[in-house]
Amino acid sequence: MFQQLLTPVGGSLLLSFLVAAIPVVVVLLMLGVLHRPAWQASLAGLASALLIAITVWQMPVGLAFNATAAGVMFALWPIMWIVFAALILYNVAVLSGRFDAFRRWVLANLPNDKRIVLIVLGYGFGSLLEGVTGFGAPVAITASLLIMLGFRSLDAVVYALIFNTAPVAFGSLGIPITTLAGVTGLPAATLGAMVGRQLPLFALLLPFYVMAMYGGWKSVRELFPVLLVAGGAFALGQFITANYSYELTDVISAGSSLIATVLFLRVWKPKYSAEYALVVPTEDPQSPHARVPLWQGWLPWLLMCVVVVAWTHYAVATKFAQPIQWPGLHNQVFITLYDKPYAAVWNFQPLATGTAILVTAILTALAVGLRVGQFFEAVRTAWKQILLPVLTVTAIVGLAYLMNYSGLTYTLGLGVSSAGIFFPVLSAFLGWLAVFLSGSDSSGNALFGNLQVVAANKLGLDPVLMAATNSSGGVFAKMISPQNISTGVAVSDLKGQESLIFRRTFIHSLVFTVLLGILAFLQQHVWHWMIPPH
Repeated sequence: MFQQLLTPVGGSLLLSFLVAAIPVVVVLLMLGVLHRPAWQASLAGLASALLIAITVWQMPVGLAFNATAAGVMFALWPIMWIVFAALILYNVAVLSGRFDAFRRWVLANLPNDKRIVLIVLGYGFGSLLEGVTGFGAPVAITASLLIMLGFRSLDAVVYALIFNTAPVAFGSLGIPITTLAGVTGLPAATLGAMVGRQLPLFALLLPFYVMAMYGGWKSVRELFPVLLVAGGAFALGQFITANYSYELTDVISAGSSLIATVLFLRVWKPKYSAEYALVVPTEDPQSPHARVPLWQGWLPWLLMCVVVVAWTHYAVATKFAQPIQWPGLHNQVFITLYDKPYAAVWNFQPLATGTAILVTAILTALAVGLRVGQFFEAVRTAWKQILLPVLTVTAIVGLAYLMNYSGLTYTLGLGVSSAGIFFPVLSAFLGWLAVFLSGSDSSGNALFGNLQVVAANKLGLDPVLMAATNSSGGVFAKMISPQNISTGVAVSDLKGQESLIFRRTFIHSLVFTVLLGILAFLQQHVWHWMIPPH
């Protein structure tokens, strides 16, 4: 059995921390400084991690490659299966004219103002999709719709990514919170309530923040009422639901924001601005898509919400599930920090969420009368769209698994947890780091959730607060995660240009994470009343 080393560099935690951070720094530099595509940055990070894990952390070569392979498999199923199925649904919507009907619904029912559309679609609609799917697919779908309405590709993806932070901690019907409860032994309802006393503050801020980015403070002043309605409805829905039923938090908060904003725009409209007018192409009355009723633009996405919610409620994903102990890796690594063997179990679920989305695509195709040949055209197009994202995601998740099993990640966690009274500030960055590497808040919670609790108990801090901060901190790394970015550009003309997006989102990711760290510090030392009783 391989026993993880925590301080292999001269017995020094500081030096070991710095060396363990090299793969992360490599990915950041490749994207942010050298402007390389995400797949190259991810492969470079993986190569550097293999070298360090084998030569410095003394991980056996075969074990290192086996850990990487386990990560690659997890990336393929369930992560890329979800993305692939979501892109099939997207292409069904495009080929059947329902995506164009959605565009026409927007033009017919919203003010002729890109700023309003950005809030309604980027924030409300994108968050609703995140609540039932995730893994970058909502970014790709939302960005594509924004591009159709006249947004520059880069702007569309960047704003979709930033808005995508609000719902992440409760995405896929609360799976990140459920995962966090599983690894920490803390009550899921209490953890959900704690996250629900952090993220609503950011949910309220997000529309104002993004609008300041897009249109400046002048636009913030002009649109203040609708920004307040969108952010306020989302934040209120998130706070209330998270404190009573965290599984439905995203569906209710995003739905509340979407409905409240659209209804508010019935009685209030911004002053017309030619600068932000939408692109309204000349419609061809002879086009078969022109005869599609506008309401059917919502059909694929509402159907997906219904199917996935029912799928989860009846635990369909657990049917025929096969927990497979990864050969040669399961319990072959000893986690020194936790004093226990490291399990390696790949939960193969043939009826996972991706399958639910595929069922939605089939039902949508049947409902709109799509021919069999057209459906398989949607499948072929989706396959072409995910080829490059698959390379990026398998490399970055393989890197995450390698760093986990070799011990690099635990060295980083141990270093951060030694911050004493300031640990709440850095606690947010632990979650941020985990999600940057894995691309998933659930995976980030599985990785560092228990470490947060161990550190909290050691330092006399509140374990519920620290565990929740791990999940909340992770959401702000989604906008810079290579996995999320590469999937987000899958249906745009930005493939291979992920570094442009990374450089636009990185500073905002840091700003939000710092603010969360400050909030967690205040909740621990000043506003202790905000922590739910437990």
